[in-house]
Amino acid sequence: MTVIRINAITVPEEGGDELARRFAARAGAVDRADGFEGFELLRPTDGRSTWLVVTRWRDVAAFEAWVASPAFGHGHQPGAGAGEQRPPVSTQSELWSYEVELAAAGGGAG
Repeated sequence: MTVIRINAITVPEEGGDELARRFAARAGAVDRADGFEGFELLRPTDGRSTWLVVTRWRDVAAFEAWVASPAFGHGHQPGAGAGEQRPPVSTQSELWSYEVELAAAGGGAG
């Protein structure tokens, strides 16, 4: 059963572009993880300061294996991927956990 993990990250307005740059610099790092199904970085458009990192996994065990992996640890160090230490751009984060109850494919009749 597909599971969803959402990291809800509070980012001050001036830090949003930097957060996006840091994720872009790490693009593909999770792609090779066993059980990984997809990733989205969602930028708020309604005045909120919470960005969402949405990942899809085959099952809970696949997600937990990724979190325990050296690749995850490396990508979540301060300054990861930059070769230098950089301060965090977020002020807070929460991990939300979901499983897919119902899904629909887009496309519609045209």
